Amino acid sequence: MKIINCNVNGIRSATNKDFWQWFAEQDADVLCMQEIKAQLAQIPPEAMPEGYHRYYHFAEKPGYSGVALYSKHKPDAVHVGLSSVDAQTDWSDMDAEGRFVMADFGPVSIISVYFPSGSSSTTRQAVKMTFLERFLPLMRRLRDAGRELIVCGDINIAHQPIDLKNWRGNQKNSGFLPEERAWLSNWLDSGFVDVFRMLHPESETYSWWSNRGSARDKNVGWRIDYHICTAGIAAQATQACILGPEFRFSDHAPLIADFASL
Repeated sequence: MKIINCNVNGIRSATNKDFWQWFAEQDADVLCMQEIKAQLAQIPPEAMPEGYHRYYHFAEKPGYSGVALYSKHKPDAVHVGLSSVDAQTDWSDMDAEGRFVMADFGPVSIISVYFPSGSSSTTRQAVKMTFLERFLPLMRRLRDAGRELIVCGDINIAHQPIDLKNWRGNQKNSGFLPEERAWLSNWLDSGFVDVFRMLHPESETYSWWSNRGSARDKNVGWRIDYHICTAGIAAQATQACILGPEFRFSDHAPLIADFASL
């Protein structure tokens, strides 16, 4: 089972940068995308590859956010929006922004999720923190209900100093705040696994680069995109990689993870 994850920063933009030509060569079983920035009528024909079932969560605001999940195999069930899997919590604010699709394959659920960014304002940072407060209990409830989870997404948090180039200068910036990093540690300490870091404990590899200051050319990046799994399915992971900065489909790089079986 080969699962690709990528924040495409606009599905139309990525299409124009030959994303789908590259994808056709990958023979992936599942593709999770974030920040597609489109409505259904705006999905390019190239973004409807033959042989894949397609599921979307569109934002209400045009040209904003949005996630997608493509699968070769038809899921047993598909859940669009956080409210569809969590009746205990008010997710109306986040569902309006198009941030969550989950597909069930037997006991395994694959999730495409786009966490809010807090970098634009203190208001959005507060939104991000309330999202985190709600999201972790949901993941634990799904796990405790017997689901094996593969969470694919742009979570907008670099976990440790190894996960960004200039960590000393970013300790007061959204994405590397102590409280965000502690939250991610709490998630991982509760029985979840960062698959890339499990397989590459010392790799200084990044998945996102700022568009400012030639950051990509200098490889001054952040690792903020992940495959985070429950322990059972993480044990099936045989390979994980983050493609380098030369893959310029967006300001993020694609992530690829292979699992022996689901």
